[in-house]
Amino acid sequence: MKKLFLIGLISLLAIPAFTQSLPRSTPEAEGISSAAIQQYIEKIDPKRHELHSYMLIRHGKVVSEAWWKPYAADKVHSMYSVSKSWTSTAIGFAVTEKRLSVQDKVISFFPEYADLKDKPFMQDLRVQDLLTMSVGHDKEPLRSVIVMQPDWIRGFLNHPIVAKPGTKFLYNTLATYMLSAIIQKVTGETTLAYLKPRLLDPLHISGIDWESDQKGINVGGWGIRVKTEDMAKLGLLYLNKGKFEGKQILPAAWVAEATSKHIDQEPDATAEKRATGQYADWIQGYGYQFWRSRHGSFRGDGAFGQYILMMPEQDAVLIITSESQDLPDDLNQVWDNLLPAFQAKALAPNQKALASLKQFNASRQLEVPTSSVALKTLQSSIQLAKNQFDFARMQLQTKGDAAELIMVTKDSTKHTFKLGFRTWGTGKTNLVGPYMLRAARVDLAKKAPFDYAGSYRILDDQAVEITLRYFESPHHWTFIWKPEAIEVINSFEPQTKISLKKM
Repeated sequence: MKKLFLIGLISLLAIPAFTQSLPRSTPEAEGISSAAIQQYIEKIDPKRHELHSYMLIRHGKVVSEAWWKPYAADKVHSMYSVSKSWTSTAIGFAVTEKRLSVQDKVISFFPEYADLKDKPFMQDLRVQDLLTMSVGHDKEPLRSVIVMQPDWIRGFLNHPIVAKPGTKFLYNTLATYMLSAIIQKVTGETTLAYLKPRLLDPLHISGIDWESDQKGINVGGWGIRVKTEDMAKLGLLYLNKGKFEGKQILPAAWVAEATSKHIDQEPDATAEKRATGQYADWIQGYGYQFWRSRHGSFRGDGAFGQYILMMPEQDAVLIITSESQDLPDDLNQVWDNLLPAFQAKALAPNQKALASLKQFNASRQLEVPTSSVALKTLQSSIQLAKNQFDFARMQLQTKGDAAELIMVTKDSTKHTFKLGFRTWGTGKTNLVGPYMLRAARVDLAKKAPFDYAGSYRILDDQAVEITLRYFESPHHWTFIWKPEAIEVINSFEPQTKISLKKM
């Protein structure tokens, strides 16, 4: 008996305490086959979908979860546009507290921009139009503003509105930034600070962070970093109509309003296209920063395959973090291979299938790049011409069966990375890594240090390939070191090679 107690205690200590925040159960006890869950994951093509984690919740209990090492349960993950659903939640609290109404005019919050109030349609633009991505812009103004302009509010308000707000859907990340700016205006707090006592503390969420612009406004439409299980908590809150652990955290009426369809993305789509088209899950209607999707579901959705998928008909939530190159197939895999596994009643225990699933989940890891070329001593340094990454010099030197990559940026800051050979070297760095919005005027560098895993291999042509994986983000860098130049590949644009030339 004492031995069994010690084994149980060791098992509990091996799992970070936070992972036990949500109750656990077995798939069969909650009406899902363990074998079906394993088969669902096994059928996902790793060449198109690099999974980093998943968590499946049924009837309020976690029934299956995995992280692909070096990704881990206690690490945050950049969630891109899933951030929008958190911003929407903040608006819900502000509406509940009567700090604002979704019918309020956007310009009314910003009297300091009175010179823009008479622009076409400006007096028509409501908070609701920001929530539903129906501002009336002809083109999303995101990059031209966040990279080039120091004042994002002015940049947004100054962008021409060509259609009556509320009538036409156009995905608009800067509209979500404006929601965050409004929260800060009416509360005097950042969106993240405002959410802490209202959402984060009641849901036992900690360690979350969010990028801010140069004015200290959380960017709203992207930039949140949060753990997988904390994503699940937000999903459960919405699945359960605003309740968490039996307490009403967010009004049920707001949850219903936020997750209902308010606008069609493609009003003229045929029934067939809505049912089976490649982007069927992107034309089911849009709520308040939540997407409607097939099979009665709705979701928070982020670039490269970040999802909180809420399935009311199944009383289930699925969390996915990944770097996917085929977003439609992400959801097709769920509908084709996981959805049929949900049963109305509990299934008979299946210890063999459950043990197989647990072992499968525990063994998930991302492959280390390898080659058949043997290890050799390396010592190389290259001074670089001006480049988009602001890398000034790179140096590579081997130390036994490991190596170090030294990167010096244009401000003369030295960054050293540990590299493994046929394994990962791990550490922390202050260098901002690969990121689709790396050029934005934000405080991302203040989120340092960043966790990384590094490896290298010798290619057949004797070039050296280096992988730097930032495993609190979806992305990694690949450097191909050749005598005449270094080629860089951002993993989110795998077909594009960027040449860093010698000085």
